[in-house]
Amino acid sequence: MKAIGIILAGGNNKRMKQLTARRAIAAMPMTGGFRAIDFALSNMAYSHVQKVAVLTQYNTRSLDEHLSSSKWWDFGRKQGGLFVYHPMITPDNSNWYRGTVDSMYQNMHFLKESHEPYVIIASGDGIYKLDYNLVLDSHIQNQADITLVSTTLQPWEDSARFGQIKTDEDGRVIEFAEKPIDEVSREVNCGIYIVRRRLLIELLEQCENEDRYDFIRDILVRYKNQKRIFAYHMDNYWSNISSAESYYRTNLDFLKREVREYFFTGDKPVLTKVSDFPPAKYNAGCSVKNSLVASGCIINGTVEGSLLFRKAFVGNNSVIRNSVILNDVYIGDNVTIENCIVESHNTILAGSVYHGNPDDVTIVSENNNRYII
Repeated sequence: MKAIGIILAGGNNKRMKQLTARRAIAAMPMTGGFRAIDFALSNMAYSHVQKVAVLTQYNTRSLDEHLSSSKWWDFGRKQGGLFVYHPMITPDNSNWYRGTVDSMYQNMHFLKESHEPYVIIASGDGIYKLDYNLVLDSHIQNQADITLVSTTLQPWEDSARFGQIKTDEDGRVIEFAEKPIDEVSREVNCGIYIVRRRLLIELLEQCENEDRYDFIRDILVRYKNQKRIFAYHMDNYWSNISSAESYYRTNLDFLKREVREYFFTGDKPVLTKVSDFPPAKYNAGCSVKNSLVASGCIINGTVEGSLLFRKAFVGNNSVIRNSVILNDVYIGDNVTIENCIVESHNTILAGSVYHGNPDDVTIVSENNNRYII
């Protein structure tokens, strides 16, 4: 492909509550055995993008460990490959990334040392499948300066979380409102862009000279009338997990057969780093219905409409309903958990009861020492 890739994976926000106290949003576990960033990396790999930079900053340890080998996404190559960049103190700069523009500007060498004519910029917190070649074809056909990928929100989604756009009959963006209080449109920006590499370098340098650091506000909104900005509409599944409620709903979406088959069957399944855990074990008397159970789990109780990530243990007579149980959680006997997310590496003591609300999800984090009671 005639493009290099940049994945913005350095962010964090308060809407994730305590889920990002340990990890970046892009490193959030997904669907039992994946991470959020796997979706963007898989899209890059299947689109034949051979050189990808991941820009990280916040709580990087978990993400760094996940990206420690590039072979899982087929980036282990002499030419190109996967590059992970953190903020770096130099004689000329001692700043953390001050925004999305600044994160790319501080790694300008990646852009200037590349030869491909285009750049694909993607967010690390989007859950979707997309052939970026289709977006590039549309970009070239429209003679666009910037092409952004958009989608129509589902009725239950809060549009105030997203940048909203309006386009003319040719698909050119004529109005862009970044997270407005009053809804402008149900068509929203997915955080995926294609731009010519030399133009991106020019825009980044201009922003840096003017102390502007945000890609959306200082490039998309500011240059809306000066540059040809077009939208490429995506009809298939897309979700952004940058709030605890959207993270919870997105994981539960994978209990739907059509969603699982879309992402994990066919010739382009989502790729991830493989872990060597034994198969899940279902002991006598347990009951599991409409749930995803990852490797290394041991089930003694009842699990309904839930996702259990790797190495989860469910004790005798415990009931887990409509919940997301993250990695290495020990749930004791006679526990009830409903409509909750249980943070990883937790011990839930015997007899505990947690009832949450899907619209204001409860995150369970007892932080007990690991022992059986």
